[in-house]
Amino acid sequence: MKRTQITLSESEIPEYYLNISYYLNKYLGKLPDPPLNPATKQPVGPQDLSAIFPMELIKQEVSLEEKIAIPDEVRELYKLYRPSPLIRAHRLEKMLNTPAHIYYKYEGVAPTGAHKLNTTLAQAYYNKKEGVKTLIAETGAGQFGSALSLACNFFDLKCHIFMVRVSYDQKPHRKTVMQIYGADVTASPSLKTEFGRKMLQTNPNHTGSLGIAISEALETVMKTKGSKYALGSVLNHVLLHQTVIGIEAKKQMEKAGEYPDIIIGCVGGGSNFAGISFPFLADTLKEKNKTRFIGVEPTSCPSLTKGRYQYDFGDTAQMTPLLKMYTLGSDFVPSPIHAGGLRYHGMSPLISFLYNEKLMEAIAYDQKQVFQAGIDFARCEGIIPAPESCHAIKAAIDEAITAKKEGKKKVILFNLSGHGLLDLNGYDKFLHHSL
Repeated sequence: MKRTQITLSESEIPEYYLNISYYLNKYLGKLPDPPLNPATKQPVGPQDLSAIFPMELIKQEVSLEEKIAIPDEVRELYKLYRPSPLIRAHRLEKMLNTPAHIYYKYEGVAPTGAHKLNTTLAQAYYNKKEGVKTLIAETGAGQFGSALSLACNFFDLKCHIFMVRVSYDQKPHRKTVMQIYGADVTASPSLKTEFGRKMLQTNPNHTGSLGIAISEALETVMKTKGSKYALGSVLNHVLLHQTVIGIEAKKQMEKAGEYPDIIIGCVGGGSNFAGISFPFLADTLKEKNKTRFIGVEPTSCPSLTKGRYQYDFGDTAQMTPLLKMYTLGSDFVPSPIHAGGLRYHGMSPLISFLYNEKLMEAIAYDQKQVFQAGIDFARCEGIIPAPESCHAIKAAIDEAITAKKEGKKKVILFNLSGHGLLDLNGYDKFLHHSL
């Protein structure tokens, strides 16, 4: 009988996060350029970040240790959904008539339906430990906001989420999920902040962006005693927490008796791509194997494929440190596509560095292409994927078709970062040709 699910036991939940900076430093002899203070143009120090992050996360941001232990309290909560399954897409392979072996790591088994809980549980834990009372954040499509709301609930923290206006309207049930877990949810741009009011004065019907929502969240942190900021992607510590995905996937691929030739993830800020790829990339840096790593983004927000590699602000109001990244400009407002988690003007400094060093590839697809790929996948595998994940599925399908044309068996692994059961509005519009 063909094996479909490759599972791990609870005892095999990772005990540590894997730090790719250690491998870049040791085997490549290079690291990304550091964040800079916009006023002095000097590298930021812990004191520059302490107003918004707890000290343990600041340490993780700059750590060069190979492994960082996962706190027992966080591992205990991971048991709600980890280890997540690795699934062989036999039916998709059959539909494509390809010699490729396609595997996907399914993060949609998390209570909130996506990979974001891997970092929010850690962030809430470290903030609680340092006496923080409230976490404030932005969210695009709502996956991160949902995950932070649940994590704050578990650690008895207040939670305030600024949700990008277009997603707030497109995905009303995401807001409901956050409110069920106890969060306060505000559409961004909003009247609650000075910067939000400025944006609405310019355009009362502003669809919003992650950059604007980040600005509103940061402004609110600065005015709220006992609060800190939580981030869903981009920075090193967030990508670090997501490596539990790839650590598990490596064990599961070993059980399957295969090793990926190609690893694929969608990229917005970079966290789920990092999660699946970094543990395998460590092998590539160490052993110089030929695994290809592909990040997939929307054509409407193509920071890697069309952006410039330069220092830029992480938010629209220019409140963050300057980050060296591929960027479309901090004032860029993407079109209102349904893959709200990918509507960010920049890219993680770590991912940007890897792309610039040609250690990974990038490709962009338009919204209709990825929705069709999502429907093809759902009809084969039964899972309705999030629009963000559909980007990775489209690339996996294309690589499997290429393998067929070349007559070569390729082992393809992609991260199915979340389900799309709260994204049916977008699917409905696609099916009725009104997208």
